[in-house]
Amino acid sequence: MNRRCHLSLFFFFMLFLTAGTLLAQQNHRLESPDGRIALTIISGPEVRLTVSVDGREASTIDHIAMTLADGTVFGQNTGNATAANRQIRAEIKPVVPEKFAVIPDRCNELTLSFPGHYALVFRAYDNGIAWHFQTRISGNLTIASETASLRFPKGSAVYFPEEESFFSHNERTYLHQQLDTMSTGRLASLPLLVESGGPKLLLAESALRDYPGMWVRSGAGGRLDAVFPPYALESKPRPGSDRDVPVTRPADFIAQTDGKRDFPWRILAIAHTDADLITNQLVFQLGEPNRLTDTDWIRPGKVAWDWWNANNIYGVDFKSGVNTETYRYYIDFAAQYGIEYVILDEGWYQLGNLLDISPGMDIENLFAYGKEKGVGLILWVVWKTLDDQFEEALDQFQQWGAAGIKVDFMQRDDQEMVNYYWKVAEAAAKRRMLVDFHGAYKPAGLRRTFPNVISREGLKGLEHNKWSEDITPTHNLILPFIRMVPGPMDYTPGATVNAQPDNFRVIFSRPMSMTTRAHQAAIYAIYESPLQMLADNPSNYLKTPEFTGFVSRMPTTWEETRVLEASLGQYLVVARRHGEQWFLGGMTNEQGREFSLDLAFLGKGTWQAELLEDGVNADRFAEDFRISTRALKAGSTLQIILAPSGGFAAILSPHP
Repeated sequence: MNRRCHLSLFFFFMLFLTAGTLLAQQNHRLESPDGRIALTIISGPEVRLTVSVDGREASTIDHIAMTLADGTVFGQNTGNATAANRQIRAEIKPVVPEKFAVIPDRCNELTLSFPGHYALVFRAYDNGIAWHFQTRISGNLTIASETASLRFPKGSAVYFPEEESFFSHNERTYLHQQLDTMSTGRLASLPLLVESGGPKLLLAESALRDYPGMWVRSGAGGRLDAVFPPYALESKPRPGSDRDVPVTRPADFIAQTDGKRDFPWRILAIAHTDADLITNQLVFQLGEPNRLTDTDWIRPGKVAWDWWNANNIYGVDFKSGVNTETYRYYIDFAAQYGIEYVILDEGWYQLGNLLDISPGMDIENLFAYGKEKGVGLILWVVWKTLDDQFEEALDQFQQWGAAGIKVDFMQRDDQEMVNYYWKVAEAAAKRRMLVDFHGAYKPAGLRRTFPNVISREGLKGLEHNKWSEDITPTHNLILPFIRMVPGPMDYTPGATVNAQPDNFRVIFSRPMSMTTRAHQAAIYAIYESPLQMLADNPSNYLKTPEFTGFVSRMPTTWEETRVLEASLGQYLVVARRHGEQWFLGGMTNEQGREFSLDLAFLGKGTWQAELLEDGVNADRFAEDFRISTRALKAGSTLQIILAPSGGFAAILSPHP
């Protein structure tokens, strides 16, 4: 064979390979309803997608796959997909509205179905994208792993909630790091925020059910790889502990689950401005729909809380502590200020047995007294003790008339623990009880499915002031832009002992905040928690009735939200409507600021504004605040001066 024939055969062979590669790869495009966000999805040897915002690449997500224990890989050799498109144009009306009474649910969806009875579903919203697996296979599946590798433009930075292990309260400081220079192998919980040089991108998940939670680990070149806690073959309490139950024997797979199901949504929320992070509700929208037919009994509200202030009440004629007299005092305080609930936190029962009431506590007397005063009681429980006495304890709580339970110290989100959350939510709902999860993973859609799951922790909140200096004004201005995006934050505000950072002190039994008093008031309008705490001592609140009366009037649910000023880690001013009234809150970090707020959103008419602001000496004495009243007309501007670490709150009522 001559040289010319060799060359002809070579080029024919290369053309054949190229054509085969093209045939084995399909490109699909999906755009958001407004056209600003576009997904290019490549199904070939693997599934990958590129996310563009306003024509500029914002993220590439490689290796989207799910591997079964038998070696089957969903997301491999996917060039022969069947594509189906649809538009979703709907509205969601939350049982417990956190930002809006009505949420527009608008997106464009692409479903790629593959041989092997599985599919990948992609959605493009105006404020983010999402994807998840669907399987339609008889019997159970053992999932060995799920993968996705996220890359971002060169020079991107990340707010990284670094974790030591999968056993965690998920109460972290957000470390601001350059992705390109991060060392590999570092672990972070979600949510996590990336600054790409253009829009900000927040990674979260929703519809988390019968499956472990998603985390990320840093990879080479600034990559973030999805990782998941392994399935718990065995978990044992630590010696002498009623609450710490780590996984002692992990499996080499992450889940065993039904083969006919939809898997959790992976979400990349996209914010064109910092303000867009405050109004994003994709995690709620992608949660499984409400399963409760009767929800009239679900009553959001505020809570007088005992643990943060160590029951350190004074000016009374009885010895304060975990006893009947102290909690009757809390109930009286709550009734006086229209506070809906009191929590009985750690100490009301003998640890290890929910039915063994602590000496000095007449629990039935307290429930009767609370009912007489119109104040509901919420019972704190350790999750493991509740699990050990599940039906018996919950039935007893129902018989007493408990309004809810605060379940604490789970510290895991492997499949077993995620299922426990669902078990608690359903069992509590049957007994008409609210649920507040502490020691908890981030919100991931459960509150839409069971709206009695009314709040949760999973953040570094005010309680850390009792033992650390971590709760800085800057930290407070990071939380609403990251942690609050997936859902409510039980931060537990309301400190009445206040200090500027340079004179803050850690005192466990008489804690203070590293903010001004007005900053604490602002939290009631800015931080979303339909079960919102008043964390400080009722004796302190009674000494400052002007402050207490003001914050006790702040609602905990909102029918409309407008962001007036926003800069991540710097400042935030929000206006929220409840009924006919508007409630404003503004906070700043360690830097003092001045704002001229446009109130055009009020519309026509005259409004009476009640303002709680930093006092003129709040920069030195953080407890200094002032309350004033003024009339505002349509088109008015509101001039606000914030002290360093300061804030303000306002109640605006239509003037007849």
